[in-house]
Amino acid sequence: MQGSWHKAALAATLSIVGVSAGLALAAPAQAQIVESGSVSFSGDPGDYITDGGSHSYSTNDRDQLKVDNPLDSSRVSVSISGYDGDQWSLTFDAPGSAALAPGTYETTNRYPYNGAGPGLDLSGNGRGCDDATGTFTIINVVFGHKGYLRTLDATFEQYCNGGPAAARGEVHIANPPPPERLELAHAVATDGIAHRVNGNAVLHGTVTCNQPVSVSLDGTVTQIVRKVLVRGSFSTQVTCTPGSAVPWTAAAVPTGTTPFGKGLAEAVTRSIGYDIPYDEYVFVTDTTTVKLTRS
Repeated sequence: MQGSWHKAALAATLSIVGVSAGLALAAPAQAQIVESGSVSFSGDPGDYITDGGSHSYSTNDRDQLKVDNPLDSSRVSVSISGYDGDQWSLTFDAPGSAALAPGTYETTNRYPYNGAGPGLDLSGNGRGCDDATGTFTIINVVFGHKGYLRTLDATFEQYCNGGPAAARGEVHIANPPPPERLELAHAVATDGIAHRVNGNAVLHGTVTCNQPVSVSLDGTVTQIVRKVLVRGSFSTQVTCTPGSAVPWTAAAVPTGTTPFGKGLAEAVTRSIGYDIPYDEYVFVTDTTTVKLTRS
């Protein structure tokens, strides 16, 4: 009986954790300011987008480049705000949800109307294609967590509205390493206290992290006392500082009339911290056998 109940309690806790993780993963990737990069393109005579002209933008010339990518790294969208007031956008979209990878992609329509096939779109300064075909070649691309773009080198050729004239160009982006992801861990001590007066089970332990974060700990304690199943929940908040193990203490209050007693109990513990740079929750869960002593 005790083993079956413990398995059910653990499954319930993991179910709650899974919901939290799902909510976190649904968050969109954040737009990145490109620290070092350039975009240049020119058009054949008669190309509608470029009007046959040449354009060049670089972070070295005070032009601003931004990239915005989905979590699955299947697309790179580059926004160009020229120092001279020009506004352009350039998008490379891989087939379906596949991640962009080195290679040449042939497009049959412009993004975002490319369906399950590759998509390409160069537009701006009030000009855009109703439909477009072409190719783009990813020479080098490196992604980090949640679509963070570290490196991109690519070339492209776009034919607008079925015309014979093309716009051709290239893009080069180099960003610094992505922000460090939050690493969180907790420890639950194997000794605890069963209070004689209020019947609570008091647990303690430590929390560690690699960046400052407020950590929420919660969980359940279960025990068999004289053939009676005793269960209680606990929660506490800890301000975690990197480089040290921060102590925590929490009391589990029994839900029924039977108090926690001397002997072994099972603690299912979860800790949660919010990773600000990546806009997601990081969680850790485990099960610990704790020996309670009377006090």
